[in-house]
Amino acid sequence: MPEDVLAVLNARSQDIFRKLVERYLDTGTPVASRDLARMLSTGLSPASVRNVMADLEDLGLIAAPHTSAGRMPTQQGLRFFVDAMLEVGAVDEAEKAQIAQQMHAPAHGSGGIEDLLTEASQLLSGLSHGAGVVIAQKSDLILKHIEFIRLDAGRAMVVLVGEDGTVENRVLPLPAGLTASALTQASNYLAHLAVGKTLAETRRAIQLKREETLHELDELSRKLVEAGLATLADSGTAAPPTVIVRGRANLINDTMASEEIHRVRQLFDELESREGLIDLLGDTETAQGVKIFIGSENKLFSLSGSSVILSPYKDANQKVVGVLGVIGPTRLNYARVVPVVDYTANVISSIMSRKG
Repeated sequence: MPEDVLAVLNARSQDIFRKLVERYLDTGTPVASRDLARMLSTGLSPASVRNVMADLEDLGLIAAPHTSAGRMPTQQGLRFFVDAMLEVGAVDEAEKAQIAQQMHAPAHGSGGIEDLLTEASQLLSGLSHGAGVVIAQKSDLILKHIEFIRLDAGRAMVVLVGEDGTVENRVLPLPAGLTASALTQASNYLAHLAVGKTLAETRRAIQLKREETLHELDELSRKLVEAGLATLADSGTAAPPTVIVRGRANLINDTMASEEIHRVRQLFDELESREGLIDLLGDTETAQGVKIFIGSENKLFSLSGSSVILSPYKDANQKVVGVLGVIGPTRLNYARVVPVVDYTANVISSIMSRKG
């Protein structure tokens, strides 16, 4: 589409369209032909500018809202501008320093990965004046420690400690008649086998060594190990992504109509319910660098009419494990926000690589 449109537009039409979009992104209001004529260095009259704007309107790049004589870019027009005309600059040194400082503070602290990602969401919200968002795949916990703690005669709590500092507690039933020594034996057996592995890897290791290892346990301990691994592995399957959103209030202002506020709130409800996030992660994983969704281009954000700028980040194995970015109105300052999102994703990837 960008190549086709560029072939149709001459230099004058491209210049007028660019200035119209840039003015709209700056002010958020439709742009009149008289204002555009004053912005041009070619000395075109407002009437000549109106003729070009009529051609741009016929191409579907701009439209006139019913309340104004001015024109504003359509979703198609914004997509064309972003793909064919957007000039993305570098992140300035002050913002680089701010990103590095805020990202490395939680990285060197006692918090886990989620603290780091929460800080990233807050940072992006502040820098963009939109909502910062992080969508992280629920990764398999790599175990540092595992232990059974008896709660009562029929139940035990499994304490799982991950290498990243994550702690999870889950309750499972105990085999009837399990003794304290059998509980300890099962804990020790799993602790020895599971360190440095995910639950799924631990389960596979036991299955591969079933005959030579499970005979080391008495019958009740064996039942607990097998039941525990089955419960833990099953509970971790198809886990929904983690979603962190900061700066929601930036997307709602006093001038918005009630139906616009309702749409934005519904967007956040859908984010919280994890609807469409797996598809969104998939879309972004296949992208090289930053991905920009405008308006209805992604079903998750179509109702709110938002623009979303996202970039994937990677773990120590260079595997994409999530995306981060900014949700804002379609008149986001793309030229500034795109490099900030990209740079922040690279910083997160670098930190996670060192953690690995």
